[in-house]
Amino acid sequence: MKTELAPSQIEQYRNDGFIVIEDFLNPGELADWRTTVDQAVAERAGHKLPGRMGLTGEDDGLNPDTDYYGKVFAQLINLWQTNAHMKELILDPRIGKMAAELSGESGIRPWHDQALIKQPWGNPTGLHIDTPFWPFSHRAALSIWIALDDATLENGCLFFIPGSHKKTTFEVTPITKNMDAIFDVYPAFRTARAVAAPMKAGSCSFHNGLCIHGAHANMTPGLRRAMTCAFMPDGSTFNGKQNILTDEQFSRLKIGDLMNDESQNPLIYSAV
Repeated sequence: MKTELAPSQIEQYRNDGFIVIEDFLNPGELADWRTTVDQAVAERAGHKLPGRMGLTGEDDGLNPDTDYYGKVFAQLINLWQTNAHMKELILDPRIGKMAAELSGESGIRPWHDQALIKQPWGNPTGLHIDTPFWPFSHRAALSIWIALDDATLENGCLFFIPGSHKKTTFEVTPITKNMDAIFDVYPAFRTARAVAAPMKAGSCSFHNGLCIHGAHANMTPGLRRAMTCAFMPDGSTFNGKQNILTDEQFSRLKIGDLMNDESQNPLIYSAV
C-alpha cells in the first residue's frame, strides 16, 4: 500500500476536504481486496447490517425511499465484523495512521465500513455530507473510499465541492432524489464548481465527513465496486443518534459518553 503522505498532500486535504491517492493498492493487494470484499458480501446473503435484519433493497430505516436507493448502490455495512480477512484489511493501522495524519488527530477508530456497489445503470447519488448522520459530531471525521473497479465519469465516480467542509454544519440534510437538494440548506454552494474524482482501480480517496460530495449514475452495463470506511477521532462522544447501532448498543449510551466500545469501534491507531 502507498501509505506515506507528503506534507503537500496533507495541506491539500485540509484545504479542499478531500484528496485522491493514485495506485494506493498494488496489483496483488487489489486482487486480495476484490476477492475479500466479494466473499464478505456473498456471506451476508443480502443482509445489510450484522446487527439488524434490514435487507438490501428493503426498508432498513436508514434511507427514506428504498425503491430508489436500492438502485443507487448495494450497501453492505461492517463487513469487518463478519469476515476475518476483511477485518485485517480495513482495520490496518497503516490506514489508521493516514487518517490521523490527514485529520490532525492523534487517535483513530472506525465508525463503520461499507461496500458500495453501484449496479449497472444504477441511479446517481445526490450531493450530501456524511457526519450529520453519525452518532458523534466531530469536524475532523473522515472516510477512505477505495476503488475496486475503475471509477469513471461514465460509471459513477465521485464529485466533491472543494472547501465545503469548512462551512457545513451538523444539521442533517437527507440524501434525496434531487442532486441539488443540499443547496436548500447551503445556498452559498449552489454556484460552486464540483470537482470530479475519477480513479483507477486500486486508487483511493479520503474525504472529510462534512465535505459535500455525490456521484454520477452508472451509465454502463458493468459494476462500479468500492470499499469504504468512515473513521472517527479517538475521544469522540455520543450525540444521541442511533444510526447503525443495535437497539442494545443504543440503550447503553447516554449523550456525552465516549464512543470507545472496542468491539464496535476499536482503536486502530494512536500516536501517543
